[in-house]
Amino acid sequence: MFVIFGFRTKVDRLGVVSRVCRNCGNHAAQVITRRSTKFTLFFVPLIPVRTRYTQQCTYCAAEYDLSKAEARRLPAG
Repeated sequence: MFVIFGFRTKVDRLGVVSRVCRNCGNHAAQVITRRSTKFTLFFVPLIPVRTRYTQQCTYCAAEYDLSKAEARRLPAG
């Protein structure tokens, strides 16, 4: 009997906001993304293991971690 298990990461784009980048200092579009990693059994995602929210500058490609509350608030306002 074989048991096939592993992890799968799904990246969802939550929105794009225009802000000043912390790294380069330019006013550029910042892409807000959610990366959720789930434990899979027989290629079926079952248990969420980790959820990470990030902000990436489109000018210099620097990426920063965000809290869930801040990531939800940014695309709206």
